[in-house]
Amino acid sequence: MKHITKSFPGVKALDNVNFRVNSGEIHALVGENGAGKSTLMKVLSGVHPYGTYTGDIIYENNLCEFKNINDSEQLGIVIIHQELALIPELSIAENIFLGNEQQNKGIIDWSKTIIETRDLLKKVGLNVDPQEKIQNLGVGKQQLVEIAKALSKKVKLLILDEPTAALNEEDSENLLNLMLEFKKQGITSILISHKLKEVLKVSDSITILRDGETIDTYKVKENNITENKIIKDMVGRELSNLFPDRNYNIKDNVVFEIKNWSAYHPVDTERQILYDVNLHVKEGEITGIAGLIGAGRTELAMSVFGKTYGKKISGQLFKNGKEVIFNDVAQAIEHGVVYVSEDRQEYGVILIDSVKQNLTLANLNEISNKRIIDSNREVLVAESLRERMNIRTPSIEQQVMNLSGGNQQKVVLGKWIFAEPDVLILDEPTRGIDVGAKYEIYKIINELAERGKSIILISSELPELLGMCDRIYTLSEGKITANIPINQANQETLMRYMTQDRGS
Repeated sequence: MKHITKSFPGVKALDNVNFRVNSGEIHALVGENGAGKSTLMKVLSGVHPYGTYTGDIIYENNLCEFKNINDSEQLGIVIIHQELALIPELSIAENIFLGNEQQNKGIIDWSKTIIETRDLLKKVGLNVDPQEKIQNLGVGKQQLVEIAKALSKKVKLLILDEPTAALNEEDSENLLNLMLEFKKQGITSILISHKLKEVLKVSDSITILRDGETIDTYKVKENNITENKIIKDMVGRELSNLFPDRNYNIKDNVVFEIKNWSAYHPVDTERQILYDVNLHVKEGEITGIAGLIGAGRTELAMSVFGKTYGKKISGQLFKNGKEVIFNDVAQAIEHGVVYVSEDRQEYGVILIDSVKQNLTLANLNEISNKRIIDSNREVLVAESLRERMNIRTPSIEQQVMNLSGGNQQKVVLGKWIFAEPDVLILDEPTRGIDVGAKYEIYKIINELAERGKSIILISSELPELLGMCDRIYTLSEGKITANIPINQANQETLMRYMTQDRGS
């Protein structure tokens, strides 16, 4: 890619970027959120068509002018986007072969479709019925379906945009091994990832973008590249500590407690998902929940937050020692409990609305006068939150869809902070976010805890839990298996309890 420049309203996303990938290598593309990584790959794959950018794409010595994504796929260029692009109401098999149906004389061959889907799922380590609907899968499993879908096409150049962001360590490891296997088969891969250990483990080359410009390209082995070197080039400064210092302000009083909480699958109502879960969080405390995909972490959070997940839910919730009942989201918010979803685009923001509208959405009463929104008040609140959250946008009137993933996540956090909650359940709050933006979000979480807010932090990244939390609960097969003070916690201990059988 030569001299690629791409602009959006008010923002120059790419400025004269040069990017060269050799055949058969794994080439990592890294940078902070908003650096232009995803935009560059959308140009390469035809999502941003020829004519909407300047510069040249040369693939296998041919000048390419892709009008759409089909043009690039016909040449074997396949992109897996960071945000999932699956149809929830269709099955896994239907999603994988959508637009590429397995047919015989114009009639879909369902037997062949199911058999091939099962083979593809096996390759990505997903043991699920091919006829299971996407809407019944967690976001981690949906990501694996996306990868299987890409493999169903005749791939020569595979672009993976944050493919492990929603995966636990074991599944991430399997995917990285898959990439190395693809390399042996002659497939070239471009990997966008904020997980620098993974980047260094599998990549042959690394290109660093910052503020829409190419900073440098390194050969990993020849240049003895380290995480600190990458971070310095990404952010233009050195981050000596990945987790900010915190002024502890933990009180003895329990603010929020979950007792004997059980729930069943929303579709298969005979399948129990959560088993007598008990946990609590004190004032000013950051309490973690660790668990593998399928353990029930998100299901627990959503079932508590206004019963937005599950059937036959039972158990008790207590706020400041008094039992509360959340039959819907409004009741949870009214009692000062909010939930930041791991799937920000589905549940966190309204993409076609402005930053301003999204930031004030959860507390409209605060910016209203006799049920009429005070526009001046709304602007003041939104500008204050933009500054506080360090949301990178040329204007609070910018549509959220035009922000990077990290800045979208900051909007989600800002929205709920404006609701002035007492308890925040944060589900993968730094998923798909670079190290610089993570640090900013960690500071916000610490600030909330210092102000006496109670935080429940769900994360697939064990170092994140160990670096941020005061206590960590482990969840396995829908049951709490341990409650570990941070001074007794390490990755090995957490993993042991995360993999413990429910009956143990």
